Amino acid sequence: MPRKVSLKNTRNIGIMAHIDAGKTTTTERILYYTGVSHKIGEVHDGAATMDWMEQEQERGITITSAATTCFWRDHRVNIIDTPGHVDFTIEVERSLKVLDGSVAVFCSVGGVEPQSETVWRQADKYGVPRIAFINKMDRIGADFGNGVAMIRDRLGANPLPIQLPIGKEDYFRGLVDLVTLKAYVWDDATMGASFEEIEIPAEMQDDVDAAREALLEEISSHDDEMMEKYLGGEELTLEEIKGAIRRGTQKIDFCPVLCGSAFKNKGVQTLLDAVIDYMPSPLDVPPIQGVNP
Repeated sequence: MPRKVSLKNTRNIGIMAHIDAGKTTTTERILYYTGVSHKIGEVHDGAATMDWMEQEQERGITITSAATTCFWRDHRVNIIDTPGHVDFTIEVERSLKVLDGSVAVFCSVGGVEPQSETVWRQADKYGVPRIAFINKMDRIGADFGNGVAMIRDRLGANPLPIQLPIGKEDYFRGLVDLVTLKAYVWDDATMGASFEEIEIPAEMQDDVDAAREALLEEISSHDDEMMEKYLGGEELTLEEIKGAIRRGTQKIDFCPVLCGSAFKNKGVQTLLDAVIDYMPSPLDVPPIQGVNP
């Protein structure tokens, strides 16, 4: 029987994070917006789809890795939701061995926490490309810039912000996409199902310009053809920029950083878009070398 979705349009990803960073909540929102579930399951209610064990529902934590499939933009996305608790680290490592890419979820208040470091090192060990999602931008003390700095300082990674948040804490409304230079705000009345494009807020224009310049500089430094065009003052097309981010992500030259609030239903659709645009397909991943023990 032929595949309904080609391997080129398939993404095998994991969601990894420190406990309580919002990993399972993010996964639940992904399932809701892709139409897999028609009701949002909340972790604190013991109703999360991915937390199927009785012990998980009672404690509000993920104990075993759970897999599911959803569809977005004519792509098949196979997701493994991994545990965030230090006692179940082996579950994360087992998952990373078979994943083509991963979304690392960070709390915008706590930033990089101990288990974040552990699972990040495991992803390094297996050469898994990553996207970072700085979650909980609606929380008191939320700081996107600090989260990015901690990814660089604590993990030794090369974070590349491709979004900037519009507001923070109670005033978090949406985000600016630095790749397309479009701003989006989410509608609370529809539980985030609908969002609209707006003008980039005037007070953010300088920050957006600086962040966009830093983005183009970074991706050009890893791509000779892009560097030539960039230094020559030529306009880079959207396809060229996305292609360079995709290649750099897959080579782990850098880690694209996004933001949002899964619990408040903001930023999940743009996270899915990034998974499709920048995460590798199975065809992009080199074959695993077998070892004869």
